[in-house]
Amino acid sequence: MPDEQESLFAAVDALLEEAAQDPLPHPDERKRLREAAGLSQDQIAKALSVRRETITSWETGRTAPRAPKRAAYARLLEGLSTLHPVNAVNAPAPAPEPTVNAVNAPATPEPTVNAVNTPPPAPVAPEPTVNGVNAVNAPAPDPAATPQPAPPTPTPAQTVNGVNAVNAPGPEAQPRSRERAGRGTAPQGHPPTPLEGNGPLLVLDGTDKAHAARGLLLPLPPKARTDLPTLIAWALGPDADLRSPRLHRNGKDGDPLLVLTPAAVEALGLPPTLEDRRTLRLPEGHPTLKLLAKAKWQLTRRGFGPWPRIYRPASPTTGRQCVQLAVLPWGALDARAWGEHTAELPAPELAELLTTYATRVLTPRGSTAVSGLELMTALRPPTRAARNPDTNVWESAPVPGSLTRAVDPAPPEAPDEHPVVAALHPRSHQRTPDQVLDEEAYDWIRDPELLTDAECTRTHAVGIDVNMAFAAAANRLPVGLGPAVHTPAPRFDPKIPGCWLADLSTLELDPRLPSPFTPSGHPPTGPAWYATPTLAYAQELGHPVHPTEAWLRPDHGPYLDAWYTRLRDAYVATMADLGVTSGLPEPEFLAAMAELQEHPDPVLKPVLSAIKSTVKGGIGKLRERPQGAAYRPGEPWPALERPTWRPDIRAAVISTARVNMHRKMLKLAAAGLHPIAVLSDCAVYLSDGPGPLDFLPRTPEGKPLPGGFRLGVSPGMVKHEGTQSLLWAVEMLDQGLNPARHIKGHDAAADGE
Repeated sequence: MPDEQESLFAAVDALLEEAAQDPLPHPDERKRLREAAGLSQDQIAKALSVRRETITSWETGRTAPRAPKRAAYARLLEGLSTLHPVNAVNAPAPAPEPTVNAVNAPATPEPTVNAVNTPPPAPVAPEPTVNGVNAVNAPAPDPAATPQPAPPTPTPAQTVNGVNAVNAPGPEAQPRSRERAGRGTAPQGHPPTPLEGNGPLLVLDGTDKAHAARGLLLPLPPKARTDLPTLIAWALGPDADLRSPRLHRNGKDGDPLLVLTPAAVEALGLPPTLEDRRTLRLPEGHPTLKLLAKAKWQLTRRGFGPWPRIYRPASPTTGRQCVQLAVLPWGALDARAWGEHTAELPAPELAELLTTYATRVLTPRGSTAVSGLELMTALRPPTRAARNPDTNVWESAPVPGSLTRAVDPAPPEAPDEHPVVAALHPRSHQRTPDQVLDEEAYDWIRDPELLTDAECTRTHAVGIDVNMAFAAAANRLPVGLGPAVHTPAPRFDPKIPGCWLADLSTLELDPRLPSPFTPSGHPPTGPAWYATPTLAYAQELGHPVHPTEAWLRPDHGPYLDAWYTRLRDAYVATMADLGVTSGLPEPEFLAAMAELQEHPDPVLKPVLSAIKSTVKGGIGKLRERPQGAAYRPGEPWPALERPTWRPDIRAAVISTARVNMHRKMLKLAAAGLHPIAVLSDCAVYLSDGPGPLDFLPRTPEGKPLPGGFRLGVSPGMVKHEGTQSLLWAVEMLDQGLNPARHIKGHDAAADGE
C-alpha cells in the first residue's frame, strides 16, 4: 500500500508541475503573432539567446521551451497577443460540432448513432486504426502462429464518435502527464511509421516512471522499478501499451524495447559493467537470471548482454511474448554508430531520439548492424500464411521475392573460415584471385610521381563523399534469392547475379585513375572472380568479356529495394529536419552542411549517424564472420543458419558502389580532373580553392557535368568531406597514407565512414 500511495503522489506531483508552467498559445498562434508583429525568427532568437532553429521548433510544436526561456517567451507572446488579437479576419474557421449522441445528432432517415444500433462493419485490410479506441490492446496476430485468410478489398474506415469512444482520449488529450520535450526532439512531417499506443519503447531512469516519446511519462507498477520479471510483464500488458507495428503485412509486430540507464541498471540489481569483456554476458548464476528462470522467462542464444532478448515460447492462449532490453552502461549504443555521449542524454531526449529512429527505420533490436539486417527481414518476411487448396488448412508458405532459407555460398564467395573452403583447401592455404571473390570498397592512392605540373600548382586538396553510397548501390539491384548453380564456359549475361571467372588484365586504363576491378585500384594481373556488376562494367568500357566459369543464381530479384527506400526516406527526412533539404541550390547546400557541423543537434544528429551506420552495418552483416576464441576454422557458426547470411549479396552491393564511383570519376577525368586518393565513397581532388565548387566541372550553361559528381542531399549525390593543403596531401602520398582517410582532420574510420 505505501508503494502504491507513493506512486500516486508522484503522478499527482508531476501533473502539478506541468500545470504550474507558464501557459503558451498553440504553436500555430505563436507563428501568427510573430508574423503579425513583423518580427523574424532571427530577431526573437537573438532576444532569447537561442538559435533560429529553436524558434522554428517552438512554432511547429516539435519542442517546447524550458525554463527560464519559457517565461520570457510566454511574456513576449502575451504582449504580442495584446497588440495583435485574434479577430474575425484572422480567426480560423470553427470546426463543425461533433455528433456525440442522439441529443445533438441531426435527424436522419436511418440514424446511426453508436455501436448499439450500428451493424458491424465488414472485415477490412489492413484493419483501420481510427484512433485509440479501436486500437487499444489489440495486438495484430502473428501469421506464423495464427494464419489468416487473404484479405478482401479494403473498405473505408468507419468514423468512431463520442458514444463508442467513451473514456478514450482524443487526439489532443493526454492520458498521463507529459514532461517538457527535449531539444530538437520530434521530427517535422509525418513519420514513415505512425506511433501507435505509447510508442515502441520506454527509457527507464531508476525512478517510478518510464519515459516514452513526446515527453510522455508512464507510472510503473509497484516492484517494477526493482524487479525485472515484474517490469517485463508490465511492458507486455495494456497499461504500458507499447506497440511497434509490422512493416509488411506478412511480417510480425516488433517487440517492446526497454532502455535501461545506469540508474535503472542499479535499481534492478544488475552490475554497472560486464566483468567478462570477452563474451559480454551476465555470468551464469547471477540473481537476475535466477529471477527470470523462476518466472519462466528465457533468453536467446546470445544470453544476457548489452541487447538481451527475453521471451516465453508462443502458445495458442498467450501468443508471442518477447521484450528487448538495451543496457546503456554495457555499451548498447555504440558511440561509433550513435555518436559520442548519446547514451548519456537525459531520459526524455533519449526516448525521443530512439523513437525517431524506430519510426523512420526500425525499433532497435541490437547494434545498428543487427537492426540493418533485421530491417531486411521485416520488409521482406520469408513466409506467409496460405490456405492449402487440397486440405483447406492454413500453412506456412514462402513469400515471393524474399530469402526463405539458408543456402551455402559458392566456393569463391565463401570466407576462408567457411566449411565449403575448408573442404577444398588446407587451413594454411592462401587463396589466389582465381580462387576467391574479392569485391571490397576502394582504398587507393595515386603514385605521387604521376602528379602533373598543373596539379602541383593548385593550393588545396578537397574531399567529396557520396551520400549513402551502399544504399544507393542497392537500389534496383537484382540479387540471388536461391542457391548458386555452377556453370562451366558460360555466356556472360549482365542480368543474372552471380560470380564469374574472367581475365580483365588486358584492359588498358588511365594510371591516374584506380582500376574499377580491384579494391586496391591496381590493375588485375590475370584471371579472377568478379561479381556481375563488375563484369558488366568491363563490358560497358568496351572490354570483351569471356568468362570461363561461373556460379549463377537464376532465381533472383530486387530483394533490397524496400530496404533502400525506407533508409533513403529516413536519411532525407532527418536531413530535412536538420535544415538540409533536397531543393537547396549548391552554395546553400554547402552552407547548410557547414552550419550543421558547427551546431550539432543532440537528438537528430545521432539519429542521422545511426541511419548511416545501419546501411553499412546491415550490408556487412550479410557476411558475418565467426566470433569467439573457441571457434575453430572449418566449423559452421550460428550466422550460417540465417537466410540473410548472403556474402554474394554483399559482394554485389559493394561491387555496384565501386563501379558507380569509378563511372563518375571517369566523367571528371574526361574534363581533365583526376583524383589523388579514394577511400570507399570518398574521393580527394586537387583544387584552386577550398570547396567542391572550386573544382567540380560545369557545362557551358553552368550546370553540373552530366554523369559526374553532383552536390546534394539525396543518396548517390555528394557532400563536402573536408579540405587540407596541397603540401599536406603530397606528404600523405609520399608516406603511403591515404589522404581520403584523414581529409577531415582525423581518421574517417572513427566515424564509420
